[in-house]
Amino acid sequence: MLYSDKVMEHFGNPRNVGVIEDADGIGEVGNPICGDVMKITISVADDRIDDIKFQTLGCGAAIATSSIVTEMAKGMTLDEAVAITKNQVAEELGGLPPAKMHCSVLATDGLKVAVDDYLVKHGREPIAGPVKSADPNFDPHEDEDDHAH
Repeated sequence: MLYSDKVMEHFGNPRNVGVIEDADGIGEVGNPICGDVMKITISVADDRIDDIKFQTLGCGAAIATSSIVTEMAKGMTLDEAVAITKNQVAEELGGLPPAKMHCSVLATDGLKVAVDDYLVKHGREPIAGPVKSADPNFDPHEDEDDHAH
């Protein structure tokens, strides 16, 4: 399985690793099938993500997608952040092998859960809607020919 140079760069030198203490929003997602687990914490000011950190237990693609999502989302409005798609994440990384696209789903889902967590904590309506990886029946490999992780 070949990874782009940018995937390898973000895997080897991930950005925004850690946890924001007293985070405004927390998004924890996981995939019991492949074992990837992501936690994204955000700090929000004026409905913009002013800081974002992640912790990921998973493969190189899971770490790289978490890293790039935090870079993409920093400074965005909450609406802009929840609109980030798995395909945008993959494009930003110079592509992902089909068997690793589920990692970009987990990363965007983690961000969406964090944003909605922030909104609900502040008495507001969630905007991201349901996330696939929160469904216990979610199979990240359902659209793939290669089931290897």
